[in-house]
Amino acid sequence: MSSYFTGMDLHSNNTCSGIIDETGKKIFKAKFTNDLPEILKSLEPYGKDIVGIVVESTYNWYWLVDGLMDAGYRVHLANPSAMKQYEGLKYVSDYTDAFHLANLLRLGILPEGYIYPKAERPIRDLLRKRTMLVQQRTAHILSFESFFTRVSGKRIKSDEVKGFDIKKLDETFKTEFEVLAAKANISVIKYLTEKIKEIEKVVLTAIKLTPQFQKLLTVRGIGNILALTIALETGNIGRFKDVGNYASYCRCVQSIKKSNGKKKGENNRKNGNKFLAWAFVEAANKAKRYCPNASRFFQRKAAKTNNIVATKALAHKIARLSYHIMKDQSEYDPVRAFGRLKKGLQQLSSSGVGL
Repeated sequence: MSSYFTGMDLHSNNTCSGIIDETGKKIFKAKFTNDLPEILKSLEPYGKDIVGIVVESTYNWYWLVDGLMDAGYRVHLANPSAMKQYEGLKYVSDYTDAFHLANLLRLGILPEGYIYPKAERPIRDLLRKRTMLVQQRTAHILSFESFFTRVSGKRIKSDEVKGFDIKKLDETFKTEFEVLAAKANISVIKYLTEKIKEIEKVVLTAIKLTPQFQKLLTVRGIGNILALTIALETGNIGRFKDVGNYASYCRCVQSIKKSNGKKKGENNRKNGNKFLAWAFVEAANKAKRYCPNASRFFQRKAAKTNNIVATKALAHKIARLSYHIMKDQSEYDPVRAFGRLKKGLQQLSSSGVGL
């Protein structure tokens, strides 16, 4: 009885499938529209003998991977950033890519991505939508601040912009054109704020408060939204071999090539999870305000480098301690994480100054 290995090169409107046997011989190839029943029907003649199916991780893999898994197939999600096609090939097509995926699985050298649990995926994606809305709101806030200063010669804080009474725009600006421009910003800001709060309410009530989430809340600088983002984007903490792998996944380490102590270039800086990278930078910005131990760590780094590098260093530190908190189910210990404060700073901390 033969064993078959299947590779699927997924695109926005079609899927190329290639099947090989245990010797690497090409058995079958076809191109389909992105229609699950059609794809499953093509696999039926080989179904029982298919060892695994590889799907390349693209933005639209959910429907295909879920459908194949529901049909009983063992599915592997290929990590495209970790794969490199043989550069000596003269002709490359979608079928070449499909067979290449299948062959990597056959040889046992397939770099795999993580198939996030189907049940938790919608909540994670909803949080990602919130992040997008927050970024859009920030763009409108900055636009209004700039416009306000340009017209009035005065500065306005972001919190004032968020709470700006849209009815008072006629009193603040002189011409109808200025009022209309300001109203465009303020009305969008208020709408986005409403939607952000709506998403936060739904997510916080829908998510099961796992111990992993609860332990992250003990870290000063990590609140409900950041804890949920970190927990949901991390998924199963056991999939990371060690803390270094996790920090790299969070984009908290340098992407650099070195040889003989000299820089020879950079690797792919976008490898990893951009949402975790954002979450830990946000946590760092809050920790340096509310945690004296973290603030002291930041100040030492900033004195040697600059604020941006120091913030990234603090984000790296928080990512590493978050890994151990989630893995060991331990609580945040600022002394263990950042070192003991000097006596004067300890007194400020205990008195609540800066917390």
